[in-house]
Amino acid sequence: MDALSVLLQNVHLFETKYYRLNGVGNWSYTLTRQDTILFYLVMSGSFCIDVGNGLRETHAGDIIMIPSAHQHTSYALNYHGDDAQPLDELLLNCQENTLDLHGDGDSNSSLILIECKYDKEMIRPLLSVLPPILPEINDESDGRFEVIDVEIKLLTLETERERMGKTAVINHWASIMMIECLRVYIESLPDVTENWLKAMKDPFLTKALAAMHAAPDQNWTIHKLAEVAGMSRSSFAQRFKDTVGMPPLAYLIDYRLRLAARYLRLQQNSISRISELVGYASDSTFSQAFKRVYGISPKAYRQQYQKDSIA
Repeated sequence: MDALSVLLQNVHLFETKYYRLNGVGNWSYTLTRQDTILFYLVMSGSFCIDVGNGLRETHAGDIIMIPSAHQHTSYALNYHGDDAQPLDELLLNCQENTLDLHGDGDSNSSLILIECKYDKEMIRPLLSVLPPILPEINDESDGRFEVIDVEIKLLTLETERERMGKTAVINHWASIMMIECLRVYIESLPDVTENWLKAMKDPFLTKALAAMHAAPDQNWTIHKLAEVAGMSRSSFAQRFKDTVGMPPLAYLIDYRLRLAARYLRLQQNSISRISELVGYASDSTFSQAFKRVYGISPKAYRQQYQKDSIA
């Protein structure tokens, strides 16, 4: 399995909501969300997105991903959107997940907006290095995807009818869109960049990353990881640190503890079993490592999450 696939295997999108927005004339709205990934599928026409640090024009055939913006404004092309209303207020008049946006003018556009919640701990390192909007526009990527026609057809079918498993299908398609946006972004990263995701393109480091994510319970050492990467111990350690920004074993510990936190939130395994799953030889060693990062013991973390969930 390639490194990106392994990296994302514990990143799950859920509570997906979707809307079909049909804009006529000079329409606009603002959207405020926390801990949410947003996707736009532009079915026809064009419009602008402002995430607070510059504008992006989008056109028919684009897929746009907004990884973590707290607020953004969308509006018709060549319109400033100064009188934009909150989308949540406009959605009060939404019927069957379809909203018609009207304003002065004749321009038309149609788009599908998808919003998804995510596991914050598992996706935190990824979001920390992504730009405000994906994909970035450069000479190698113009924002269009070969899968757009398939995406739109399947999502349109799902949004137009009530069938069993509808929510699960839309969650899966949102995950596919995220993967598509991420791989286009990673493939377009220049060789000279400080973004640790370029390790996904490194023919040596990608092997070690995939191994750590696939088997975090293994007793990994620098020597073993260097063997997997096909490099000498010293060359691997230096290359990993220069590219990813931390030593290999520090990266492994960070991943193990984020994974442990996810298992604790899922409430499906005992703390002793979770300790084994993430590669700790004893419960006490695991508890000490977890407390250093999260400030509380695994047991207290699980109990706190249960209280928050009930509240």
